[in-house]
Formats: sequence, C-alpha cells, structure tokens
Amino acid sequence: MVKEHWKWLFPLLIILIIGVGLSFLRKHPVDQSSIKKIQSAAVSQPMSKNTKGEDAMNNKDIHHIHLAGGCFWGVEEYFSRIPGVVDVTVGYANGRSETTNYQLISQTDHAEAVDISYDAKQISLRELLLHFFRIINPTSVNKQGNDVGRQYRTGIYYTDDDDLETINQFITEQASHFDKPIAVEVKPLSNYVMAEDYHQDYLRKNPNGYCHININEASYPVIDAALYHKPSDAILREKLSDQEYAVTQKNETERAFSNRYWDQFEPGLYVDVVTGEPLFSSSDKFESGCGWPSFTRPISPDVVNYHEDTSFNMKRVEVRSRVGDSHLGHVFTDGPKDKGGLRYCINSLSIRFVPKAEMEKEGYGYLIDYVK
Repeated sequence: MVKEHWKWLFPLLIILIIGVGLSFLRKHPVDQSSIKKIQSAAVSQPMSKNTKGEDAMNNKDIHHIHLAGGCFWGVEEYFSRIPGVVDVTVGYANGRSETTNYQLISQTDHAEAVDISYDAKQISLRELLLHFFRIINPTSVNKQGNDVGRQYRTGIYYTDDDDLETINQFITEQASHFDKPIAVEVKPLSNYVMAEDYHQDYLRKNPNGYCHININEASYPVIDAALYHKPSDAILREKLSDQEYAVTQKNETERAFSNRYWDQFEPGLYVDVVTGEPLFSSSDKFESGCGWPSFTRPISPDVVNYHEDTSFNMKRVEVRSRVGDSHLGHVFTDGPKDKGGLRYCINSLSIRFVPKAEMEKEGYGYLIDYVK
C-alpha cells in the first residue's frame, strides 16, 4: 500500500515543483532590465534620418542664444548635431568680471556655457529650448550629472530682448511638469568669455572624453507636448470605441494575432489614439512573432513614460504615452540586439496609424524625415 501511495505522490510532487518554478519566473522574469537601463537602451543607437537639401542661409536669419547646462563639452557636441544649428562654441558666461579662464571661473563666478548660432528659418528658439530641457535637470541647483559647483549651474542668457517672451513662456509651461522649482537662470548675457582652444570641439577631438549626457539623443526629434491635449473623460467615451477605452484607460490588453496592426508594415507614423501625439515610426517596426505591433524604440525618448507593473503576478515594465497617459503596452529586453535589444509590445487599440502620404495633411510633416 505504501508503494501505491508513492506511485501517486511522486507525480504530484513533480507538478508542485514545476508550479512553484513557473510562479517564481513570473515574479522574477529572466533578463528583465530596470527602467533606467531601458531608457538608456532606447537611445543607444543614433536615429537615422532622411536628408534633404537646405536653403542657403541669409545672415539676418542667424540668431544666437547662450545656454549653460553643466559641463560644456557635452552640451556643445549635442547642439552641434541638431539640424538648423550653424555653429556652437564654448565659453564662460555671466560672471563678475570681463575676463576669466578655466582656472579662475570659481572665483569670477562664470558659468560654463555654449554660444549657439542657429538659422531661425530651420529651427526656432522654442525647439532649441525643448532640446535644452531634454539634456538637463532643470530643478537641480549648481549640479548636472556628476559635476557640482556654481560653474555648472543652468542658465539661458539672451542677447535679443525679443527672445525674452518666448523664454519666459517656455519656463512657465515647464514649471508645471516638476514638483520642485525651476532652477534655470534667465538673464541677459553679460561678461561672456570664449573658452580656451583645447575646450573647443573637445569631444570631436576626444571621442572617448567625459560627457554627462547621451549625445545620441540629439538625433531624435523633439516633439512639443504643448501641441497635443487629452480630452475629458466624457469626450473620450464618445471618441473612442469601447475596446479602445478599455485598453487605454483601464489598462486592458487586446488579443494577439487578431488586432489591426500586428502584421502591418506600411510606411507611416503611429500616434496616440487619445491625443494624436506621435509615438512610433514604421521605420522601427519589426515582426517579433508575439502577435502585437512591435517596435525597437519610440520615435522620440520624450513621448513615453515607464512604470513598474506587477499585475497578474508578474514583474514587467509598462509603457504609457506622455500627454495622454494612455496604457500602450510593455517593453521587454528580447528585441533585436543590433538595434538596442528592446521590444516595445504595443496594443493596436492604443495607437492610430497615419500613412506617410497623409502625414503632412494631418500636421505631422515635421516628422516625415524620420519615417522610411
């Protein structure tokens, strides 16, 4: 009889062990990255862009703005890669004296800054400020990255009084997105001194030199959040289908292999079904075999937010849209290694496809160069 009991208990024991193992894997998935690592991987590859001819520049279209964003080596290299920027040099701004140098700036209270010359016909001051806030912590006082001290304070120093209205409006808008006060100085430029020759184009001369920002982000478009708005819940219930509302607002998931975009690969843009904010390009879409639309990265690192998701007894990283806060799906670390290694698994019901031929008409013409 004892042997008969063991005959039944042994298979039950095996099933129990397998069940516990699977439960452990669900709670502790293999190869799961932290949100910070995912954010870094999402911009690990520069974004390729279709190039097009640019009009010859007229001197009257060249404007200047001086920005202080921590160590000026990285800030200079970042802005030098942005279309419409004509030239960038580094120097010391808004100190107490008309002369200084790298050894004296702690005494003269100058900030490490860059002088950006840009063609106003190709890029606006607002776009430059959007880039600037992408690479700084605007609430940090006298500290950016690992650099600490007054010389690393943040600042916007203008030479054209007409720029002040744009700058103040931008700062006011940005302040609403942070819990702490904005610490960026806004002042007329004064006592600007060009930095020594060895500081100019430092990272081009020393590609492995220190940089506190991710230079690759310069190749990604800045998408102005102010262009997109989330409707009220009442309007959303009228605008969205029941299934779209359930997925975007209630975090539900559509069925695999039976949704509208899982097997579509036409050139175009995928936007938030709630707000219209651009999210993904067809250039980054790939067949993952999971049954949902899959992308290697968002069209810009600015347009998505990440949250830890422990629902269904699993530990995952949820992806939500920036302006609409729509539930989009999840991101995993089993994507193509040569493109950053990420797989954004997105619900078709959370997004709307805009064919490339219709992007200009729908107001997305500024992103056509990022769609192949």
